[in-house]
Amino acid sequence: MDDLNIIELYQKRDQSAITHTQMKYGAYCTEVAWRILGNIQDAEECVNDTYLRAWNTIPPARPACLRSFLAKITRNIALNRYRDSHTQKRGGGEIEVALEELGDCISDGDSLTDEYLRREMSEYINTFLKKLSAKERNIFLCRYYFFYSVAQIAQGQGVSEAYVRTSLSRTRRKLQNYLAKEGLL
Repeated sequence: MDDLNIIELYQKRDQSAITHTQMKYGAYCTEVAWRILGNIQDAEECVNDTYLRAWNTIPPARPACLRSFLAKITRNIALNRYRDSHTQKRGGGEIEVALEELGDCISDGDSLTDEYLRREMSEYINTFLKKLSAKERNIFLCRYYFFYSVAQIAQGQGVSEAYVRTSLSRTRRKLQNYLAKEGLL
């Protein structure tokens, strides 16, 4: 079943929407959660929470891309669960390393408690990402959105780990300069 039909089932409040979502995107959402949590049981629980949140969000939301919509929900649920657990072992420590790398570019959550500021920062980052080459953007998103390790990114992009580290370093520097120029740092 295609995404438009699945979304239409949600709009009609047809419970088969969840079954179709599970069949089409269950494995993908589990992978997103597992990359953050490093535990299959926790990842599966996050995916179940994702289905519930999608059910409660559609309608009124009508996502343009169901896959991205579900990935975002899953990622947010998994990150919240990860923060709650504060366990270094889960996720192989990639989350802490990735967030620490971005620490110089973006303020921590405590200074951006206001929802307006978070949204504004998100818009600036999206604008920045659109200015990057496709390869730079993919490397950046793999690391800081999906929390892939440098080795996994290198393998997926067909480049060396040194290339990935250099690209990430340069992109973080560009982001920091861009945000400073925009008056956000």
